[in-house]
Amino acid sequence: MMFRDFSLAVKQLGDPRFRKVLLLGVGLTLGLLFGLTLVFMYGVAWLVPESVTLPLVGQITWVGDVLSWAMIPLMMGLSVFLMVPVAAAFMGLFLEEVAEAVEERHYPHLPAVDRIPLAETIRDALGFLGVLVLANGVALVLYLLFAPLAPVIFWLLNGFLLGREYFQLVAMRRVGRQQAAVLRREFAPQIWLSGALMAVPLSIPVVNLLIPVLGAATFTHLFHRLTGAQAKA
Repeated sequence: MMFRDFSLAVKQLGDPRFRKVLLLGVGLTLGLLFGLTLVFMYGVAWLVPESVTLPLVGQITWVGDVLSWAMIPLMMGLSVFLMVPVAAAFMGLFLEEVAEAVEERHYPHLPAVDRIPLAETIRDALGFLGVLVLANGVALVLYLLFAPLAPVIFWLLNGFLLGREYFQLVAMRRVGRQQAAVLRREFAPQIWLSGALMAVPLSIPVVNLLIPVLGAATFTHLFHRLTGAQAKA
């Protein structure tokens, strides 16, 4: 059944609200990374003296320029690792729109719900970003120790994190934060398996940027299936 949840999410990718959230997330991420690159470039240029005198070499005037321009490839390299978690955090601010789009199309009989307060949404998105980066940083040790099993460890770890985050987001819209946590514990195996399904494409460049949107949509279907709502295909 989880594959049906995922399939319904994929079929709705053309929804304008899905595209809006995706473009906002990617656009804000690119803007942030570009801004950080400029900050580091000008920061290095400001901190490094205009000329440096080295023994046997003499005065060098190009050190600051070299270090400043070196920030570009450095930030491009870091972007490979930062792009997805940062984009996920930005998209997390707008994922309620994805859940609403899914419910309007597949569960039109459900009553409307109030939006989660913006302060809570920002706090949850930043918290998820921190946990995602920290957990995967710690997991690097496991990847090195158990290299042949690294992909499986990656999928299981990120499947747990993605499942926990997206189910909580979707469920608390309908039943509140406390009851969402109760349901998350009750249906932990199904949530983890669905999260692992989301985690597999995380290792595929470009495709991985779709995961926040697909995750929110998939877990909307999962939540309603587990709580008894019938989806309109």
